[in-house]
Amino acid sequence: MKTPKEGAPGTTEQSPRWEGPKETRPRGYLPAKDDPERDRDAVGENLKDPHRGKVSDAGKTKG
Repeated sequence: MKTPKEGAPGTTEQSPRWEGPKETRPRGYLPAKDDPERDRDAVGENLKDPHRGKVSDAGKTKG
């Protein structure tokens, strides 16, 4: 698949959305509906300010 499909949400006719950085979006993914760099997700994080409270959070990138 070279281009994402805009099908009905929640079905296999719609491609998944990429919530990560725009530069690393894989081919076949739709862009995010919001701005993941600015808007916070359900956990309260965004790409510019991820929570790194535990050692296991070391894999998260910032900046």
